[in-house]
Amino acid sequence: MAEEIFEHPRLAAIYDPLDPDRSDLHTYLDLARHIDARHVLDIGCGTGVFALLLADRGIEVVGVDPARASIEVARSKPGSDRVRWICGDATALPPLQVDLVTMTANVAQAIVAPCAWQRTLEGAYEALRPGGHLVFETRNPAKRAWETWNRTASHRVTEIPGVGAVESWVELVEVNKPLVTYRWNYVFAADGQQFTSDSTLRFRERQEIEADLTARGYVMHEVRDAPDRPGKEFVFVVQRP
Repeated sequence: MAEEIFEHPRLAAIYDPLDPDRSDLHTYLDLARHIDARHVLDIGCGTGVFALLLADRGIEVVGVDPARASIEVARSKPGSDRVRWICGDATALPPLQVDLVTMTANVAQAIVAPCAWQRTLEGAYEALRPGGHLVFETRNPAKRAWETWNRTASHRVTEIPGVGAVESWVELVEVNKPLVTYRWNYVFAADGQQFTSDSTLRFRERQEIEADLTARGYVMHEVRDAPDRPGKEFVFVVQRP
């Protein structure tokens, strides 16, 4: 089930302006270029930023996400007709044979339930052609990223064209490892309307993820550092044999 930040139309519409720095996507673009990917499945595509970057490079893309409001934002963007958008998840995909499956940003960690995680890995495997790659990132639990998730570190006011000023901040709700729950807060200055959106992430250990991937039939290729967050994340690159 999608969170309010992705599912509520008013919040989905401001997601991109509140998070404009997507340098985290460079790793995925570089890999797509390196393996000469022509067909890509982007799981958890959200508002379509990465899918559209791929489409701009002539790559055939399928973007899947359970949040209908986010998919509608993606569909409203220039060039969106070049992407096949699916409102759903990786457990119920049409037949595909892609070169690359991606889960960018927090997508892998947002799949909290172990059974849903296993089904997602299986769905990605089935969508890949033999020799195709799966790549995703996840935070290193040892770095305890949640310790900086507070109002002091995150509070800001963003001017958004056509919307006005939006005040936002995050606060930690609960740490029950491996699960961490936090809450985003939003206040729209134009009408004073306030929203909250709770999210839970699962902080999996590297060894646990490697075991899950191997059990699902993947072959480990490498585990990279995330260049935008050096030392803080693992980027898993695996293949379907």
